[in-house]
Amino acid sequence: MINYFKEIILGLRTLAIGMRITFVRMFHHRVTLDYPHKTVTMTPRFRGHVILKVADAKPKCIVCMACQRACPSGCIKLDGEKREGAARKSLTSYTLNFTTCSLCGLCVESCAFDALEFSKKYNLTSMHKEDYQAIDLLQQAGGGK
Repeated sequence: MINYFKEIILGLRTLAIGMRITFVRMFHHRVTLDYPHKTVTMTPRFRGHVILKVADAKPKCIVCMACQRACPSGCIKLDGEKREGAARKSLTSYTLNFTTCSLCGLCVESCAFDALEFSKKYNLTSMHKEDYQAIDLLQQAGGGK
């Protein structure tokens, strides 16, 4: 019976300690943001996901496969074909699997033709379906498909 009352007193004591911490923290500066409405500004050196650069509505990639060979996780797949009258190969498909990409940057460093870069976007989520469709269209246009 004494243990029963000791446990009740211990429970009330820990509840009082938790409530005291909560009450004191109510008057301190907030650490979090209202995420969908406010976001953190990224530093200039932020490295987002890897994107394919496009110049004159054509990808800058010449399908040298250096990025594909340099990728330790094997998440980049390139396909290209040599077209008639062209001096180099043309990119026909560029696929980057974001689920396996570790953002190590080896593909960007290995590209001698400056065809890959890190995006400055870090917030890739949206509350509108149209934004996701726009992202898909951009990836298809940038990927040369």
